[in-house]
Amino acid sequence: MEQQQIADRNPTVDNEIQSKNNEESQETTRKQEEEHPLPLMALNHVSRVCRSVKDSVDFYTKVLGFVLIERPQSFDFEGAWLFNYGVGIHLMQSEEEDNFGVRGGNKDDDHLDPLDNHISFQCEDMEAIEERLKVLGVKYMRRTLEEEENGESIEQLFFNDPDGFMIEICNCENIKVVPTGSSGRIKLPAGRHNPPLELNDDKK
Repeated sequence: MEQQQIADRNPTVDNEIQSKNNEESQETTRKQEEEHPLPLMALNHVSRVCRSVKDSVDFYTKVLGFVLIERPQSFDFEGAWLFNYGVGIHLMQSEEEDNFGVRGGNKDDDHLDPLDNHISFQCEDMEAIEERLKVLGVKYMRRTLEEEENGESIEQLFFNDPDGFMIEICNCENIKVVPTGSSGRIKLPAGRHNPPLELNDDKK
């Protein structure tokens, strides 16, 4: 009898109940986050294991303008810390020679694919960066993405560091940040250039 009742239940009603439960759960999570926000502030650094700390330091200082800074003296392994633009890059000397870059290629791998893992830096003058890459002989790919609905466009430059890790330079501040939920959950770091944020606190 119980099995017959289960079989006779309307799947549409079940979906509506499930949807309502999901909405209630999301609303509970949203309220909890607003009442007790995570004490996170901003991205601190990106770590890279590299074949040669010296080569990587030369690349990140000359190509991207990072500054070599002191690191804790308690570290007993070879490496280097760099900092600029509000973010750090921590380099660590590898004990192995292979398995570098997203594709696991060798040091001379020129493969560039925007869909690979990469880190991205926001830029206010794409032409200046492109000219710098040309002067320094860094192979790169340039791409333009057009948003037909709002007429916005994104310019992107992709290139690899000495170990094949891909880097992107973009003018992504042209794209407005539009949360799918309440914008109250987004924290913008003070004193930094942030993309425009669309306030939509009415969204749940």
